[in-house]
Amino acid sequence: MKPKIWTAALAGLLCLSGPAASLAQDSGPLVQKVTAATPQPKLIVMIAVDQFSADLFAEYRSHFTGGLARLASGVVFPSGYQAHGATETCPGHSTILTGNHPAHTGIVGNNFFDLSAAREDKRLYCAEDETVPGTSSKDYAPSAKHLLVPTLGDLMKDRDPKAQVVSVSGKDRSAIMMGGHKADELMWLAPTGLTSYRGSSLSPVAQQASAAIAAAIAAPEPGLTLPADCAAHDIAIPLDGRKGGIVGTGRFARDGADFRAFRASPQADGAVLAAAAALRQARKMGEGGSTDLLIVGLSATDYIGHGTGTEGAEMCLQMLALDRELGDFFARLDATGIDYVVALTADHGGHDLPERNRQNGWPDAQRLDPALDPEKIGKAVAEKLGLPEPLLYGDGGDYYLSRALTPAQRKTALDEILPRLRAHPQIEAVVTADQLAVHPISKRPADTWTLMDKLRASYNPARSGDFIIALKPRVTPIPEPGIGYVATHGSVWDYDRRVPMLFWRKGLAGFEQPNAVMTVDILPTLAALIGLPLDTKNIDGRCLDLLSGPEDSCRSGH
Repeated sequence: MKPKIWTAALAGLLCLSGPAASLAQDSGPLVQKVTAATPQPKLIVMIAVDQFSADLFAEYRSHFTGGLARLASGVVFPSGYQAHGATETCPGHSTILTGNHPAHTGIVGNNFFDLSAAREDKRLYCAEDETVPGTSSKDYAPSAKHLLVPTLGDLMKDRDPKAQVVSVSGKDRSAIMMGGHKADELMWLAPTGLTSYRGSSLSPVAQQASAAIAAAIAAPEPGLTLPADCAAHDIAIPLDGRKGGIVGTGRFARDGADFRAFRASPQADGAVLAAAAALRQARKMGEGGSTDLLIVGLSATDYIGHGTGTEGAEMCLQMLALDRELGDFFARLDATGIDYVVALTADHGGHDLPERNRQNGWPDAQRLDPALDPEKIGKAVAEKLGLPEPLLYGDGGDYYLSRALTPAQRKTALDEILPRLRAHPQIEAVVTADQLAVHPISKRPADTWTLMDKLRASYNPARSGDFIIALKPRVTPIPEPGIGYVATHGSVWDYDRRVPMLFWRKGLAGFEQPNAVMTVDILPTLAALIGLPLDTKNIDGRCLDLLSGPEDSCRSGH
């Protein structure tokens, strides 16, 4: 039995007009081949699938029959790169619609530290406003204030205030980093359905969508039947340090009102797509005089990858469901007759849990040594050298030395810490902020970047650590697996950096370009399609020509 098409079910609750058209149906007027003279599209749909690696796209590509199959018939860049080193959710989303690496977006990680902050919690969440009274990195006031550059939507609004920009996602950081500073509506999934910035109210249609999603969350689900395509993935894996094997989530069976299980299921993506379809319809996006931007962040693949890995039966079910959900969503857009263009990519890749990697031909896959915890290292060094505590802060690859140290104490601490880390068998390299500050951001193709190039693209002098560590390949930075968190991403290696980049428009001749491109190229590519001028000195990406043959979408001015 195939997974339910949740978009269709929720669309009915949201009173969307009419059923979705068949994907095989050529709905709307005939559109001739897209050329340089073709009018600008009326709607841009930007889709980010969290943790949708190039490896997953390649593995399941032959199984796609719905929306992902449609996109794979368009312009395909199978070797897109989130080129930077800190391959986390917030930095990755910050590159997609800004044209800039995290070095310039300022989003160096999901969290970073501001040791001068007045509050006790020095860790800042990438999408919080730490000036709001009572906020913390765990209980925060969502905000785009840390995003230092404009997004495509911001630039579209600057050119034409009537242009509509709507961003809806499974995660706040996805919605915010792609939606930018000026979105008309911006929202994400929550236990209550949908939510937005503190103090802001949802529009009536968003409220209706939120109520329908809340009802879906409240209802229990019996789980999905495993199709034949996924049977080979149904193998229990014994986990390091945990009794029993991993068999996933029971095919997404869950009790009612279990939001954590809901968001880690295909239902979550269906809910976001249904809300996006409802908002587009209510606002008549793509039907006015301006080009509009609809941003969709799909997060279930990431939660499933973290909870059960990338090669289990649950991920197989998710890939098939995602394909069908997107197909239903596109069919609804087709039925409107709107001329729309779609771009799809991911914020980062990912790799499987080390226990399954060891079973599947990679015996050196490991979990992180708990001794590499920054707090433990800082405590040991402070006690040895008689330095004040806390000495060291860290989250991910960035490590920060206490600002209470004198210059002499700082040097003494670094002289002790850096050799200790560099000698650890799980660490590939340790690079200081001083080294990164003088290293230029690479202009070479992303598949040729050195480790220093990758780390430099993530380095922002105001926010990055005093030094940054890079782990060796297939070292999973989770010391002990827990419920819902057995695998992750964040490394400098290509399994975390490579993502597909897909473009589709009715009448656009498809082709495949296997050479390396980057997610920072998406902004200038889409801007060219709508004739939006850019100051190329302020972006890291370049326009990608989407027209097969001698014509060039980057120079057409269309």
